[in-house]
Amino acid sequence: MIRRASIDDLADIVPLFDAYRIFYGQASDLERARLFLDARLNNQESIIFIAYQDDRAVGFTQLYPTYSSVRTHKSWILNDLYVAATARKTGIGESLINSAIAFAKADGTDVIQLETQIDNSVAQGLYLKMGFVLQERGTDFLLFKKSI
Repeated sequence: MIRRASIDDLADIVPLFDAYRIFYGQASDLERARLFLDARLNNQESIIFIAYQDDRAVGFTQLYPTYSSVRTHKSWILNDLYVAATARKTGIGESLINSAIAFAKADGTDVIQLETQIDNSVAQGLYLKMGFVLQERGTDFLLFKKSI
């Protein structure tokens, strides 16, 4: 089951967010993770979807809005995507992305974008499978975009 998270879900999201940060080379810091997510949710600065498997939180995605002055349009950046190791290869990552896309589409945007580390080939394969197109190759990241 995937649903949009609220501040009441903080206890479920924090350990996943901490694990996500560890995956990207940061030191574990549950309090820092809690404070960061609390601020995003309370200030309505991001949208988080959380995935549950057998009533246990196993994944999340976090989206941030961005705006184009030229296009006078809002779009969404799928900034974070994480699935616990025990729940990988079960379709949860794809379901989280689909939830993010459905939300962005319902919000009236026509583009969703994301970045990943250049060495994260598993994620890149999923993004390409789901119709994201490589837009930019940096020294340590890849930028993908999808029209929706």
